[in-house]
Amino acid sequence: MIPRRVVATGTFDILHPGHLYYLEESKKMGDELWVIVARDANVKHKPCPIIPEDYRLQMVAALKPVDHAILGDKTDMFRPIKDIRPDVITIGFNQHFDEETLHLQLSERGLAPEIIRIGKYEDGDLCSSRFVVQRIIEVRGKKEDTRE
Repeated sequence: MIPRRVVATGTFDILHPGHLYYLEESKKMGDELWVIVARDANVKHKPCPIIPEDYRLQMVAALKPVDHAILGDKTDMFRPIKDIRPDVITIGFNQHFDEETLHLQLSERGLAPEIIRIGKYEDGDLCSSRFVVQRIIEVRGKKEDTRE
């Protein structure tokens, strides 16, 4: 029996419950969950990652829902997809992909996976790497103020 392969992608900079939710929900879509971790140089839609790509890869690979974790390709984001040949690609609620455009780009390469957008994790306000960083700055700033 051929396993149903699911691909999830992301930067996964500072891991938080939203990432885990995205990967757990993605895993429910098939038998094998492959995660493609964005290369530092390819992250252009938000600030440069704080955690280097090799460390982010290690952390994602260690998560329970993840069967395989790899770094993305430096020049062609579709190369790993062509190698994995997934049945499903999941997209996080805040990822800037248009499903129709992505479907067209994949079909131009002879790929036809189902594309599923995973909803938002609603439990808590620290489900964004950006919010985690802001919280660290706030908490550290308050502690520094009390030491003076």
